[in-house]
Amino acid sequence: MEVPDKIKEFLNTIGLEVIERPIEQPTILPGLLLENGKIIVDTEKLLYPGDILHEAGHLAAYARDVRQTIGDPLPEYMAGAFELMAFAWSYAACLHIGMDPSIVFHDGGYKGGGNSILQNFADGHYIGVPMLQYLGLAYDEKKSAELNILPYPNMVHWLKQN
Repeated sequence: MEVPDKIKEFLNTIGLEVIERPIEQPTILPGLLLENGKIIVDTEKLLYPGDILHEAGHLAAYARDVRQTIGDPLPEYMAGAFELMAFAWSYAACLHIGMDPSIVFHDGGYKGGGNSILQNFADGHYIGVPMLQYLGLAYDEKKSAELNILPYPNMVHWLKQN
């Protein structure tokens, strides 16, 4: 499956590199591998192109010097709040580039809970936003009003700054 141009262009624009090449080792998500802060995509094995945005959401949580050291498997500390943050980040990314968020929250992922996660976002229940706010990437309505900026799902930064 091809990487949608919108996804590749967006990620390259914000400073995340997508490289298309074969992946020989087993991976958690078919056709995807994080390697030294880069997203490696095997288009022959990729099942869900939206998974690329989810993985980018994990990388977004780290400053460049740390991001360049991240590969598969993800460190254990990237579970929990970091997973929820990747949900929120990838949802905002879909809206930003004009893609239906169901490309990320599909039936084949999230242990069958993709539709439920998507419905939460559609209802304005923005799981993961507290972590985006903690990292200075986006802000909830209350904090954004104080800062006089647009609230999530608008992003202030796409990648952690320091």
